[in-house]
Amino acid sequence: MRTTSLFILSTTLLLLQNCGASKVPASQGGFTHSGIYFGKHFPANYQQGIVDGCTTAKGTYKKSHRLFNTSRDYNNGWFLGRSKCRHLLVIEKN
Repeated sequence: MRTTSLFILSTTLLLLQNCGASKVPASQGGFTHSGIYFGKHFPANYQQGIVDGCTTAKGTYKKSHRLFNTSRDYNNGWFLGRSKCRHLLVIEKN
C-alpha cells in the first residue's frame, strides 16, 4: 500500500512539473529573428511584419505601407517586432 501511494505521489509531481509554460526552440517550429524568440504559428504576413518592425527598431526604417494598412497580421507583427527589438538599437558615438 505504501509503495503504491509513493508511486502515485511521484507520478503526480512529475506531471505537475511538466505543466508549466515553456519556450519552443526555433528548431521545433518557433519563429526567431535577430536572436529573439517570438513564438509559434505565425502566418507569413505576421512574420514579415516582425522582421520589418525589428529592422525599424534597430535604426533602419522599413515598413510595407500597403500591408500595414490592409493586413492585421502584418500590422500586429510590425509593432511586436519593433517593441521586442528596441534594445538592439546601437548608437555609434563619433
